[in-house]
Amino acid sequence: MTSTSVQSPAQSFAQPSSSATHDVTNQAPPLAPYDASADTALLEGLRREGAGWAEADVRRIGLRAGGAEAQEWGELANRHEPVLRTHDRYGHRVDEVDFHPSWHELMRVAVAEGLAGAPWADDRPGAHVARTAGGLVWGHSEAGHGCPTSMTYAAVPALRREPGLAKVYEPLLTSREYDPGLREPTSKRGLLAGMGMTEKQGGSDVRTNTTAATPTAEPGVYTLRGHKWFTSAPMCDVFLVLAQAPGGLSCFLVPRVLPDGTRNTFRVQRLKDKLGNRSNASSEPEFDGTVAWLVGPEGQGVKTIIEMVNCTRLDCVMSSATLMRKTLVEAGHHVRHRGAFGALLMDQPLMRNVLADLALESEAATTLTLRLAGAADRAVRGDAGEQAFRRIATAVGKYWVTKRGPAFTAEALECLGGNGYVEDSGMPRHYREAPLLSIWEGSGNVNALDVLRALTRDPATADALFAELALAEGADARLDSAVTRLRTLLGEATPAGARRLVEQMALTLQASLLVRHAPPAVADAFCATRLSGDWGHAFGTLPGGADVDGILERSLGL
Repeated sequence: MTSTSVQSPAQSFAQPSSSATHDVTNQAPPLAPYDASADTALLEGLRREGAGWAEADVRRIGLRAGGAEAQEWGELANRHEPVLRTHDRYGHRVDEVDFHPSWHELMRVAVAEGLAGAPWADDRPGAHVARTAGGLVWGHSEAGHGCPTSMTYAAVPALRREPGLAKVYEPLLTSREYDPGLREPTSKRGLLAGMGMTEKQGGSDVRTNTTAATPTAEPGVYTLRGHKWFTSAPMCDVFLVLAQAPGGLSCFLVPRVLPDGTRNTFRVQRLKDKLGNRSNASSEPEFDGTVAWLVGPEGQGVKTIIEMVNCTRLDCVMSSATLMRKTLVEAGHHVRHRGAFGALLMDQPLMRNVLADLALESEAATTLTLRLAGAADRAVRGDAGEQAFRRIATAVGKYWVTKRGPAFTAEALECLGGNGYVEDSGMPRHYREAPLLSIWEGSGNVNALDVLRALTRDPATADALFAELALAEGADARLDSAVTRLRTLLGEATPAGARRLVEQMALTLQASLLVRHAPPAVADAFCATRLSGDWGHAFGTLPGGADVDGILERSLGL
């Protein structure tokens, strides 16, 4: 830093140059290009969960995600939102949604990189972990297009309940080719899938659905009549839909275009005017004589589609962890270049405390996400213990990590001050996105109660959770005490106390993973704050003994 000199009156009132007021100082340069995969916790988790073979691809995706081109695609896709066209110029019903070209570029990369259904066609152990890691880095480009890729990924295991349909559609859903436009599905190089469960009168209570499914003379073929309340990505090729058949609530496959090439009845009444996720079209479709194929037995719609829900819940955790990391990187970049009160922000002790606290939260979220992805991968391959762990831990992670997202992104935005509050920074878009992930695929209450349901109906889930926690037994007294408290809470569990129980589960599980896999600086600070209560009520309240420098060096290189 240079010393400040005292100016004479003549100097003070000298006429400035014509451009002096436009000189830009003390502002951070653009972040892009940067490497979205430069995340030690992510790369360690990728290797640990059995997908180290994908590291080169993840690093390549990370460089592209942080590149100026992909960052611009994300900005443009949200500035130029999708537009619904219900009719063509002649008055024919078309029900099409037009997207900006940037949306298609984002989708093309995501599908080509295997972030949609591709893992289901990949026999390598760790294929589902590799996809999750790819999502954690490609999500730095833009969040909204993750919806159709997530639903396409999740549709495959549900569709397998009907082998005849899976034989036709699975090869196209697992394709790495993005082929937009409504055409007869089997004529395309790749397909995308959506999901239609909720209705206006019930929301998450899907058993109250009133959409009626009437059998036709052809076995397995029905016609639907009803109105769905939230159906994202209406330009997908096929949808899994819940409707009331004679035998009860059932699952159906609904194509936008029928095998003979004619349009199925799928009237898009309107697009939702959402808080965030603006690049992605969410719609209200009306069915009226809509042709549908039964997936799974009549009356087992929830049981059939629940596998799809489990997959999309994991993606909600992944997307929240991605937003945390993205906004943390933005904050870290800003403090490297912005000075205040005589020093760079990154050298201010209180700012370092805030960033270190955020870094702890981010690493815990990323580590848990990859552990859940590992469980999903091994569950698909028949590991019963991992199936039980996945069943409970995914709901736990969905509840907690997505709940932390809004507070986290708000704090990261504040690190940029007023610069973060303007749209040009991108931070408001991330902030608006964050609450969605706690709402999609079951709100906080739904997931908390789902954890209780799993514990009651399948005691193996509790055994699997405590077996996981036992792997860190004796390594940290605070963690051992937390496990003991968790057992007590479990014995006293009631619906009214479900959130408290699930929060304790999440924090204890995250702590156990960090104790086992993270450096002492990270694990110690997490256990001291999240388990032992040596913490305030806002980020930036780490105790004096926390190794702030060690945490920041690992996470951001600060």
